[in-house]
Amino acid sequence: MLSEQDKEDFIQSGKISSKIREESKRLIMIGESLLDIAETVEQMIFEEEAKPAFPVNISINEKAAHFTPETNCDITLGETDVVKIDLGVTLNDAPTDTAYTVDLSGNHEELVNASISALNEAIKLMTPGTKIQTISEKIEDTIKSHNFLPISNLTGHMIKKGLLHAGVEIPNVKTQIPYTLKEGDIFAIEPFATTGSGLVQDTDQVEIFSLINPKPLRMPQTRKIQEEIAEKYLFMPFAQRWLDKTNSRLAVGTALKEMISQRILASYPVLKDSGNGIVTQAEHTVLVAEEPIILTK
Repeated sequence: MLSEQDKEDFIQSGKISSKIREESKRLIMIGESLLDIAETVEQMIFEEEAKPAFPVNISINEKAAHFTPETNCDITLGETDVVKIDLGVTLNDAPTDTAYTVDLSGNHEELVNASISALNEAIKLMTPGTKIQTISEKIEDTIKSHNFLPISNLTGHMIKKGLLHAGVEIPNVKTQIPYTLKEGDIFAIEPFATTGSGLVQDTDQVEIFSLINPKPLRMPQTRKIQEEIAEKYLFMPFAQRWLDKTNSRLAVGTALKEMISQRILASYPVLKDSGNGIVTQAEHTVLVAEEPIILTK
């Protein structure tokens, strides 16, 4: 059960996430730089005296998740792009997570609505005693009722103080996970709908990492970068471009490779629909209660 202080921290974190989400929508325009969008949104979070819970994700078209622009990224939004913005805020170690889709093409309104409808239907079920199986089935059935597929290997996730992914998942398809929701649980629910295969696969690009198992390191530069990660981000996800601001990109790249090889870091490749279908996403962080509380509304 959440303490009153923890609950208040999550409520305040959610308010900031909601505010930034709505304010960020004005940035999603044809011709805008992905790097400018990401860094502007992240700066907006800092201005609220909070921190990003993870690098702002800007995943376009068949890309579903984990794309954040690299240092010197020159990609701009095009007139046919379907853009997913996934952002998170952490305040007093309370992370909240929210996402939305903007269809710049104007051709995928029903696909956008499929993920939104699935999210809204799932939120209604976020009450004590509901089984995750029931929620996952509702998400799948709702997306399929719009004649699209849910992405089966992406999930919502439980959130706890200091943990964006706290172990229990809410799949977007029918599941046998036995967990039953409890009063005070917090989950990010994030349905993904696609015109493609319903599965995502890794791409070669990796820009997001997290510290999982700090170890003594021999190389001074790598040791320094590990210390910076531990001090600034601890176990929360971070972007390589964040480290590039205080180190050379070559030194950062070398250090990241060494830490991955020693299983000090986890890496999160950009994910795309394996059938190259267009993907949409909608997400809120929800506090389980008799009347579910949408923290990021």
